[in-house]
Amino acid sequence: MKASDADILIVPGYTNSGPDHWQSRWEAKLSTARRVEQAEWSKPVREDWVARIAEEVNGCTRPVVLVAHSLGVPSVIHAIPLFRKRVAGAFFVAPPDVANPDIRPKHLMTFGPYPRDPLPFPSITVASRNDPFGTYEHADDIASSWGSFLVDAGESGHINAESGHGPWPEGTMVFAQFLSRLPG
Repeated sequence: MKASDADILIVPGYTNSGPDHWQSRWEAKLSTARRVEQAEWSKPVREDWVARIAEEVNGCTRPVVLVAHSLGVPSVIHAIPLFRKRVAGAFFVAPPDVANPDIRPKHLMTFGPYPRDPLPFPSITVASRNDPFGTYEHADDIASSWGSFLVDAGESGHINAESGHGPWPEGTMVFAQFLSRLPG
């Protein structure tokens, strides 16, 4: 599949993705990409975020490819039962451990636990070995339950602009390869 054949939905996490974040750069670069806007970025409500993602997916005219970062990952996973349109695939990056009682702010725990059913579409999960919001072992565990291919990003922090992943060329290459393998 080519990017032009899909509706690419960018699903940021808590507090949104700023202008230097790789998600914002991809959104600007990919002509069929758009951000799923949330009403409240700094005080997320799981039901609202999930409903908004489902609304965007269900309004698409082409096969959907989801690109979720951080809190966007559990939001997408919880939204799957509400999807009425075909999702061609999902690219998950830095899934937080939303069941960890040490997560801050605490209300992010309302996004847990993750459903563990196999996903109805192909996916890749990219995880760091030193992400402050979720361990690599946690990412490996949930990716395995979903049937998602896990990519080890090494020691990359939270894979965001603050950890030096603004342009993120490695991510661009992995995403391009993933996209090329999706059925049209």
